[in-house]
Amino acid sequence: MINLGILISGRGSNMDAILAGVKSGIIPNVRPCIVISNKPDAAGLETASKKYGVPTKVVPADGLKGWDYDKKLAAALEDARVTPEEGLVCLAGFMRIMSPEFVRHYRMRILNIHPALLPSFPGLHAQKQAVDYGVKVSGCTVHFVDDGVDSGPVILQKTVPVRDDDTEETLSARILEKEHEAYPEAVKLFAQGRLKVEGRKVRIL
Repeated sequence: MINLGILISGRGSNMDAILAGVKSGIIPNVRPCIVISNKPDAAGLETASKKYGVPTKVVPADGLKGWDYDKKLAAALEDARVTPEEGLVCLAGFMRIMSPEFVRHYRMRILNIHPALLPSFPGLHAQKQAVDYGVKVSGCTVHFVDDGVDSGPVILQKTVPVRDDDTEETLSARILEKEHEAYPEAVKLFAQGRLKVEGRKVRIL
């Protein structure tokens, strides 16, 4: 059984998709243990607690940066049994860059989703980057987290067409639908032990 911790900063729509998959049985062998936010007004906290009965916790930054903050996250996760041995940490709209120390602590046990086909358009406003660049196809990427920004090994990707009249908002909405498919699928593969990391490549067994 994988003990799941989810980190959010806002509404947590990808968190919602993952927890719905666990509740329905689509994602087996996963126990949601805690949802943590760095923002006390994150709407996803109420969704987690009231809709799914998952414990929640706010870990405010209070000006802390890097590992000084992340070690508080790690302590909260481990208190909820999300350990480096038995846990999985999913970043779902968590608007902080994880410190190298945190990444090493949960080595290859942190997943993130990004609204672009990495390695294209990393960082913020990926959908706007795609529209401005004029690409014909975009999408989302679920990847393991490493020390870089949106640079870890790719687990899976989903694509959407980019239309001539797309704006950042319309493309974002279309990609978000695919995110809600991709993230639960990736969590399921992890929980089933079907992901094998070989350098930069992730083999699906």
